[in-house]
Amino acid sequence: MTHPLDPLTADEFRHAAALLRREKGVARPTWRIAGIELREPSKAAVAAHRDGDEVPRRARAVVWDTTTGVPYVAMLDLTGDSLVAWDAHPDRQPNATVDEWHDCDEAMRAHPDVVAALAARGIDDPSLALVDVWTYGAARLPQAHRGRRVGWCDVWVRDAPDSNPYAHPVAGLRLIVDLNTMELLEIVDHGDPGRPDVQGEYAPAHVPGHRARTDRKPLEITQPEGVSFSLDGHALRWQNWRLRIGFTHREGLVLHQVGWHDGTATRPIAHRLSFAEMVVPYRDPTPQHADRTAFDIGEWGLGFMTTSLELGCDCLGEIRYLDAVLHDTAGEPQEIRNAICLHEEDNGVLWKHVDGRAGAEVRRMRRMVISTHVTVANYEYLVYWRLYEDGSIECEVRATGIMVTTPFTGDAPPYGVVVDRDTYAPIHQHFIVARLDMEVDGPANTVVMTEAAQPPIGPDNPDGLALVLRNEPVTVEGPQDYRWETQRAWKVTNPSRPNAHGTPVAYKLVPGAAIPPMLDPASSVFARAQAIGHTLWVTPFDADERWPCGEFVNQSAVDEGLPVWTARQRSVEDADVVLWYVFGIHHVPRVEDWPVMPADTVSFWLKPAGFFDANPALDVAP
Repeated sequence: MTHPLDPLTADEFRHAAALLRREKGVARPTWRIAGIELREPSKAAVAAHRDGDEVPRRARAVVWDTTTGVPYVAMLDLTGDSLVAWDAHPDRQPNATVDEWHDCDEAMRAHPDVVAALAARGIDDPSLALVDVWTYGAARLPQAHRGRRVGWCDVWVRDAPDSNPYAHPVAGLRLIVDLNTMELLEIVDHGDPGRPDVQGEYAPAHVPGHRARTDRKPLEITQPEGVSFSLDGHALRWQNWRLRIGFTHREGLVLHQVGWHDGTATRPIAHRLSFAEMVVPYRDPTPQHADRTAFDIGEWGLGFMTTSLELGCDCLGEIRYLDAVLHDTAGEPQEIRNAICLHEEDNGVLWKHVDGRAGAEVRRMRRMVISTHVTVANYEYLVYWRLYEDGSIECEVRATGIMVTTPFTGDAPPYGVVVDRDTYAPIHQHFIVARLDMEVDGPANTVVMTEAAQPPIGPDNPDGLALVLRNEPVTVEGPQDYRWETQRAWKVTNPSRPNAHGTPVAYKLVPGAAIPPMLDPASSVFARAQAIGHTLWVTPFDADERWPCGEFVNQSAVDEGLPVWTARQRSVEDADVVLWYVFGIHHVPRVEDWPVMPADTVSFWLKPAGFFDANPALDVAP
């Protein structure tokens, strides 16, 4: 039985592609499909849905004509089998696609000029090379190639057919490619710093003298009576938690209709939680890295780069999996087996007190984990949404994989850290923008900035010990910044729903991993990603406002998202609000991050702050 928020099925992707072919001739080789996703119904329609109701299905598609380069946004009525809208967006570039990445790699490795350039560097077997495509920002696009859909390519080389390509960059060599025609536009050679003899292998078969540890005993996690959660299609129930699980090509994992079942009704907390953008600027101005800024969500798509999870490796315990279905650039369905992992974890003590007379009372903490894994070329991102028995929600990201490295001669550049022989890894940053469409006990919410204030020493505060809370409602949309010195946070309150103590029910955004952009406002990188200039943005809900740096970030010049929307200064008081939280990793490489990174972990929390009348975990069984 279909729910209005269920992701598109394989048959629906085929139907959408057939509609595009029939109505507008969208077919390979002259057209590519950048993305097809469910056009989610209005919140009112979702709220009104009851089991057994007919579910109208619509899809939104972004396609482009490779002969003209013009992209189009199509609205498709799958239930009515019709094309509803067809809008051209000239001078924009859709996201890059996995098909283009592979096509470019194959075409360039077979190109005689590339073969010759590799041979000049002592690489006689092009099959050992890897051509890795990156996209441009408008300001960095070479003047001679403006107006095209252009990618620039690093070249890497393996020592063996199955060894690590990212161990050995063919530094100084760059390919510039028209991705519509797969034409090699230019080979740029900044000089050959050589290929130092580094140990860049991580797979045991290729690590010299590798010996696995023998002192690790088996660790088994079992639930002999089965799991404590239930999964009905995409609807998840675990203890008091209720939610639906979605998936899109751009965001990857999405959580819908997150709520807490309290007695006879489910109290809403958030309508939709997802990642809306990931900006990764490399902070190295040398020719090898000056163009290396990725918009991993807007330019490539976390869904497209999601990989299958494996029991015992990615997930441990009693696991349930959800598969995901996406599509290629012809619209053909592509299944990702085990794309989403669902399981319970023990997480230590939930609460405890030892009384001198009554003795100890202790409860162990259990959490429900919804996770997925994304491979972005050399990097890996593991995303975990965790639900806790005390009503808290944690969002954690673990970054691992392989750093980009570059050989050097003479003194090492100051823009990174030496990690191997004559090889450095540049400083870089990972900014993730989480889109938190909140609905705390209903849609009329007000965000309140809350922080600690220190009153001056005086008659009422003779020792200067006093701390008070300062609470300031956010009434107009716009940015907010974290302040470590006051422990600033933000509460999403519902003023019309007081708790038993007379204060508005609320959920608090507890900041974590709030990193500064450290970009000059005049920077062309910052112009494209002004969203990362602040810790938090608050906006009123608008179904069309989904991408904080704009929809078309490939070859973009300016940020067409949050700074444009918030310039209208709309009211966000007693409103349906969306929080855009910016967090991430300020990665100063370590020698220990090479040749493969131990996972770097960052997170933030949504915690009840007066949503309940007391600790909701008092009833957890001992």
